[in-house]
Amino acid sequence: MTGNILAGFLAQAAARPEAPALFLGEECWSYAWLASSAREACEQLRSAGAFDCGAQPVARIGLYCPNGVAHVVWALGILLGGGCLVPVPQELAECERESLVRRTALHAVVGAGGLSWSPAGGARELRMRFQGEESCSLCLLEPATDPGFSEADFAALAPALIRFSSGTTGASKGVVLSHASLLERIQSANRRLGVSAADRVLWTLPMAHHFAVSILLYLNAGAGVILEDSHLAEALLGSAKRWGATVMYGAPYHFRLLASESSARCWDTLRLAVSTAAALTGEIARRFYERFGIPLTQGFGIIEAGLPLLNLEGALEAPTALGRPDDFELVLLDKNGAAANEGELCLRGPGMFDAYLTPWQPRACVLREGWFHTGDIARRDAFGSIELLGRLKSVLNIGGMKCFPEEIEEVLLRHPGVAEARVRGEENERWGTFVVADIVLEEGFGVEEVRPAELAQHCRKSLAQYKVPVRFVVVERLEKTASGKVRR
Repeated sequence: MTGNILAGFLAQAAARPEAPALFLGEECWSYAWLASSAREACEQLRSAGAFDCGAQPVARIGLYCPNGVAHVVWALGILLGGGCLVPVPQELAECERESLVRRTALHAVVGAGGLSWSPAGGARELRMRFQGEESCSLCLLEPATDPGFSEADFAALAPALIRFSSGTTGASKGVVLSHASLLERIQSANRRLGVSAADRVLWTLPMAHHFAVSILLYLNAGAGVILEDSHLAEALLGSAKRWGATVMYGAPYHFRLLASESSARCWDTLRLAVSTAAALTGEIARRFYERFGIPLTQGFGIIEAGLPLLNLEGALEAPTALGRPDDFELVLLDKNGAAANEGELCLRGPGMFDAYLTPWQPRACVLREGWFHTGDIARRDAFGSIELLGRLKSVLNIGGMKCFPEEIEEVLLRHPGVAEARVRGEENERWGTFVVADIVLEEGFGVEEVRPAELAQHCRKSLAQYKVPVRFVVVERLEKTASGKVRR
């Protein structure tokens, strides 16, 4: 298994076979069971021909499966067999799933965890027995005659994972990660997270979008992973208490739920709470700290680079910051390309992505002198900590003055009646661009309690007048990307 991202996990299973690997509800599964199940899944795939793709040396295998034990097992089984894992998020519409199949030129799709899907053009569909039950499907696909990239170049990377970028301000990109790059990034991230065999991590995020610098990291470190998919604070805290969670990895949404949990139950085993996937607001951080006595640590995750920033040192004093880089080099470039205290965030460090899939762009063609330009605008404070301002493409120009939607959204989310917010610009022939805010009301609040004049006054307390939305639109929901970020 030298060179395979699962080598560390298998070593943990050999050294500590009875140690708990996964928890779900009242049940617990050991490292020995998980390793054995992954091998069984791998052999099922091999016997069914999933890894046989003719002259093409690496099989790209889609996994269509919800969060849960089955997702972990089949993902490990695909990687164990030398396949390239391509998660297929369950929230995608069928036309989006078909597009993913075409863009990645999949060789097969595994359906598990109660989901089954046969893409158009499937050559053969099989049922697979797993753990004594016929509960999984495998659809073998005809190899693409022209995938849009060189199969030899793809295979030369020793690819382990293809995942699509968020696509918040444009088309998403298929990002290829090799076994070597994945290992580099989980080692880098864990030098700061410090996850070990003594930890039990409460997991709440979608596995189709968050698997590498999370599930694989925890298993590589010998930790136990507590799987919890509930949107109820009582269930999250119940799982944490039942299994003694020491680390939580979630989105601001989950921490907001927990901060509002009304029981007096403590969480005395918690040592680290990492917030990622969306911007953390100061209000959520404050409420969580008051409730549990542990500061929220914001992490900056990006599929091209892993987890390059983690706000460990400033979690209490400046919770909305991203922290200072340690394993990574970082530079902020102004519009002239010169280093500055505010500008585009550029990164250089371990575990960078290996290529964009279609159109094919190897890492060397994307990076500029080794630097990855993220498209995010950030600033560095007096202590060297990085604060994210917004996306370069989303910046608004209001009468010649620039503002970031994310800054205005953060202020709106402090209002007790606002659950979600998206700020955008609208054009007017006479007045030019003006600021508009789409908001989702918090449960229990109506339009009578949350009036536009009140929201505008709330914003004026923290924002310059030109940043205050001129119009507020109450909507039932905001359109999201597949990874849960607000689409702009």
